[in-house]
Amino acid sequence: MIQLPPNASVRPLLKEQAYLELKRLIQDAEFPPGMFLSERQLALKLGMSKTPIKAALERLETEGFLSVAPQQGIVVRDLSLTEIADQFEIREALETYVLRALASKLTPASRSQIAAHLDEQRAATVANDLLAIARLDADFHLLFCTLLGNQEILKTLSQLRDKVHRAITRVALNNPDRTWPNLSEHEAIATALLAGEGELAAQRLVEHLAYGRQYLLQPRRGS
Repeated sequence: MIQLPPNASVRPLLKEQAYLELKRLIQDAEFPPGMFLSERQLALKLGMSKTPIKAALERLETEGFLSVAPQQGIVVRDLSLTEIADQFEIREALETYVLRALASKLTPASRSQIAAHLDEQRAATVANDLLAIARLDADFHLLFCTLLGNQEILKTLSQLRDKVHRAITRVALNNPDRTWPNLSEHEAIATALLAGEGELAAQRLVEHLAYGRQYLLQPRRGS
């Protein structure tokens, strides 16, 4: 029988907790781009030792959320213009495919999930809960991929979602007047999909993504 070392089952859990919490702080802009971090401060904030913090930071660096340099230390990375543009291109290609493929495969349960998610978005919009709106926005786009059941597309978009979430949060926090139009665009996508009109749903998605791309790229070119 294999004997596990003391606390062996605890270490992975702490690493995962540290990773998820630090990623949340970055995605929700509590740790904004350009902010410097230290292992000691993060350990105090999360109530953990430096070991799980260090492991989480290494993982976040690999995923592009942080930069770690001997001279500068640990800094929260901003997304480059190229990264943002590339991410939107990938999203448009994959998400339009998903909508076209899903339109003829919706089940009653799938329809209920879409409707329930829109209800959540409406409630968050009425409450003007910008962070919840940003989270639900990202989840809405991933929902269709989940319903289609293509695991490779789901894996790709799930990984992309974490990075895109920061961009979506930026749009929500910096442009709160956008929340109601954003909801209307989501409803238009869902309405077309639920009517079995996959091509129209894909067209509505392209129009919806165009706003986010324009908002995130154009202002920064002039800055």
